Amino acid sequence: MASLNKALLIGNLGSDPEVRTLPSGSKVATFNIATTESYKNKDGEKVENTEWHRIELWEGLAGIAEQYLKKGDSVYIEGRIRTEKYTDANGVEKFSFKIRGNNMQMLSRPNREGENKNSASYEAANQAANAMVPNQVADGDDLPF
Repeated sequence: MASLNKALLIGNLGSDPEVRTLPSGSKVATFNIATTESYKNKDGEKVENTEWHRIELWEGLAGIAEQYLKKGDSVYIEGRIRTEKYTDANGVEKFSFKIRGNNMQMLSRPNREGENKNSASYEAANQAANAMVPNQVADGDDLPF
């Protein structure tokens, strides 16, 4: 039976991306985005529930995030859910979840000092982000089981 691990999120950055270069030379960007769900409770009052999602982008997407994404920007992220297990300072085993993005679409237009709202480089970066990772289609003959 086939399986699927795919997350699609549209949200706003809680802070500027943190970008680091690993000893191997690979570049990775991490940041949190907020998604907010609104609904009315039984009393008719509007209720908002905000979820925070940890995003991790590698290589070319990391460079684009570093150059163009800022706190508050709206972004579409497509990727896989990853689980990491670790032991905290008290010896308690814990889990954290993140989205390893393989597709990104910047939804906010640049509107910061010194940037042109119709910036051709911004559009080119958005197109490059979409073309960065080829579509991966699993061929049933290549499955290890």
